[in-house]
Amino acid sequence: MSIPFKRALRRLAAPALVSLLGYLPLLANADPLTQIRIAVPDLSAGNQHSGGGISDVLRSQQLLEKAFADEGVTIDWKYFKGAGPVINEAFANGQVDFAYLGDLAAIIGKANGLDTRLLSAAARGNKQYLAVVPGSGIKTLQDLKGKRVGLFRGTATQLSFDAALASVGLSEKDLKVINLDFNAAVAALAAKQIDASWGGSNLSALQAKGLAEIPLTTKDLNNAGSIQSVLVASGAFVDAHPQAVAKLLNAQEQAVQWLTNDANKQAYIQLVSGLASYPPQILEQDLRDQTFSEVFPSQLDPVFLAALQDSVALAAQQRLIRKPFQVSEWVAPPLAAATR
Repeated sequence: MSIPFKRALRRLAAPALVSLLGYLPLLANADPLTQIRIAVPDLSAGNQHSGGGISDVLRSQQLLEKAFADEGVTIDWKYFKGAGPVINEAFANGQVDFAYLGDLAAIIGKANGLDTRLLSAAARGNKQYLAVVPGSGIKTLQDLKGKRVGLFRGTATQLSFDAALASVGLSEKDLKVINLDFNAAVAALAAKQIDASWGGSNLSALQAKGLAEIPLTTKDLNNAGSIQSVLVASGAFVDAHPQAVAKLLNAQEQAVQWLTNDANKQAYIQLVSGLASYPPQILEQDLRDQTFSEVFPSQLDPVFLAALQDSVALAAQQRLIRKPFQVSEWVAPPLAAATR
């Protein structure tokens, strides 16, 4: 990403926050805000929690806690091993106010009637991996025909895999897909109970141990299947507490500015590897060819929104949702005005 484009994105962010601060309907009957509940898919392999990306930086630097301290508002970080599907249930039950989600889970929630509002990008172009049993002879996606593939359904990983398959003229129907969460897929692949799995950098740990081979990534597919992540919020919370939403986005921007400074890449690797119990070299390899100033900008710029609209269309095509919807109508109204 060129420096001028980075500056253009940051210029988009400022009017978005100003617009949101100006969106202050009369809220005489709103309950006083005492706590903000933020859901994050837990990708950690250890005893600590980690969602990677912006959420890990926000929590480790206590940026939200500091921003809301003067109001006596506490931040409740809620980590879910069940990832997107469980977080959508939590939204439906009124148990969370915000969530960092991969694109598919957020799309499914919206398509199924959850009143969520799209607030920002959380990551774009995240790489995904195909891991296979050593000696299986699987070198390409076409080699997966008829094979047992572990996949976490209902998450961004599923939509990523569908996009990767579609890029070579395949679909899940050509394979034997088994629904496994991230840790279960790793265990099943190591035990040779499945032939392959599609997922994130955690699969590289198996390769390092000689328990898997990585024949390709989304980089080898011209980025087909790369993952986007978003920050969404409960519509009820956005309507009742617009000032808090604006303050949260402002604090998040501090984390984004730290992340998009590529000089902080090594510090980020140490942070996430410590929280997620991943060997640092796994993350170093994963992020070697990625530029943080391209991955973590939070603005809902036209390029990001268009890619998200493509994800909605693919989810509908693959019958992961009943019908598509317009992403532009999902964006929180003040932010939508700022992106025009």
